Amino acid sequence: MQQPFSITGQVVDVINGTIFPGKVEVADGKILSVTPCETTNTHFILPGLIDAHVHIESSMLVPAEFARLAVVHGTTATVSDPHEIANVLGMEGVDFMIRNGKLSPFKFHFGAPSCVPATGFESSGAVINAEQTAQLLQRDDIYYLSEMMNFPGVIFGDKEVHRKLAYAKSFNKPVDGHAPGLDAANIKKYAAAGITTDHECTTLAEAIEKIEAGMHILIREGSAARNFDALIGLIATHPDRIMFCSDDKHPDDLVAGHINLLIKRALKAGYVAMSVIRACTLNPVLHYNLSCGLLREGDAADMIIVDDLLDFHVQQTFIDGILVAEGGKTLLHSQDFETPNCFLAPRISANDLAVEGGHGKMKVIEAFDGDLLTRKIMVDPLFSEGKVVSDVENDILKITVINRYEPSKPALAFIRGFGLQCGAMASTVAHDSHNLICIGTNDADMVSVINSLVENKGGIAVTDGKNLDLLPLPVAGLMAAADGYEAAGKYEYINQKALALGGPLKAPFMTLSFMALLVIPELKLSDKGLFDGLTFSFTELFETSAG
Repeated sequence: MQQPFSITGQVVDVINGTIFPGKVEVADGKILSVTPCETTNTHFILPGLIDAHVHIESSMLVPAEFARLAVVHGTTATVSDPHEIANVLGMEGVDFMIRNGKLSPFKFHFGAPSCVPATGFESSGAVINAEQTAQLLQRDDIYYLSEMMNFPGVIFGDKEVHRKLAYAKSFNKPVDGHAPGLDAANIKKYAAAGITTDHECTTLAEAIEKIEAGMHILIREGSAARNFDALIGLIATHPDRIMFCSDDKHPDDLVAGHINLLIKRALKAGYVAMSVIRACTLNPVLHYNLSCGLLREGDAADMIIVDDLLDFHVQQTFIDGILVAEGGKTLLHSQDFETPNCFLAPRISANDLAVEGGHGKMKVIEAFDGDLLTRKIMVDPLFSEGKVVSDVENDILKITVINRYEPSKPALAFIRGFGLQCGAMASTVAHDSHNLICIGTNDADMVSVINSLVENKGGIAVTDGKNLDLLPLPVAGLMAAADGYEAAGKYEYINQKALALGGPLKAPFMTLSFMALLVIPELKLSDKGLFDGLTFSFTELFETSAG
């Protein structure tokens, strides 16, 4: 049993929208009372911060390790979509995330993945159908239906999609959205189907249209997509319809900060402190019916102490009255945990990566820094001994995606934009089905990094042709089995090694992980072949095939 304690300071009452000098008394993990009092303490007492949409797997950490890093920044809870691991392990993966999360006092609120697999044009490790979705939604430890990425299915009446939406409604669970770039008419159809949030807005105009259709907007600032600057003005005009989220947060970025950084930026930009703080406390609690305390009598004692409402340095973090971080240090300890996986791809040889020549121009994926969209370009292939090979001088590099769920022939294509001058890099983080993806300047180095991941059943790896560096990800090929800070340090080191190979990309592994994401146009590669995202169909490597 915890010893009762009290804290005095400037209490931020997000329910009533006031700030007053007061005392918060805590007993047995609950708020016993919050009362005004005279105090010389100038620090502020707030509810714990909430990330309203995040894929924990993207941190390359299991939930309990994610928690150890996040609490340092004042985060006490997340709304978490286990979509990534579900594509690998299905229902078993969702159960693992929930079990692992319970090793920590941190409050994970998991959803039922709605799109597993994301498309039928790639190999995934599992399928979660409408009946299984219903099984998840009826559970008390599943809080919502995760982002409905199949927006065409919503708009055009796909029966399986609408059955999942109906189940969410029947169990009174909210539905998260994912609908980039819809026009006004289709936004209304999408929202009318019962979808209540969107984190894909890139412009104020798009966000306002969705708010007017009845949706809440999650302002996203993560490792991959960054929309804070474009959308933060909504805090002034629609404060009750806004939440903050990271979506994807790589481990080195999580060490540096979390939702606290968004608060700090908004405060320094002059936005009203109460509106900013509500966006990552009150608003998500009300929308998702979360189990988080809001500094009310009887609430869970989930709270943080910050120095002021400008610099916003987090001094202490409490969850259920337990001090979990103080002075920039985590007080949570690493726990032993299981490492479920599904990885059946065998080792390969250089012959498996051979690309036979064809007639005519070759279709090449063009990638861009900080953008999930790609472009199709046409180039003349470079031949060596009758085979098409990487053209390093012109930044046309070979790319392969290999089905990791069963032995199969690698899918092969070419890509521009990475600019590697030597070596190769590979990863089993490859949205959304997380097959093995690799690019390289030559076949020998590609074989080397691919086989290192095969031997370790997942990870990220890079070689400069001499030395190979690897971060194993034995948990579903997505997450490390290491201390979170060690994994973050290793990831940062490997990312720097990839940067040293040359090229303009600021985050090459991040960009690589999206080159198999078929639902984002224009040209991508799945384990089944080169895919045209505009026609939503497979396409040949050569404009005119051989013969």
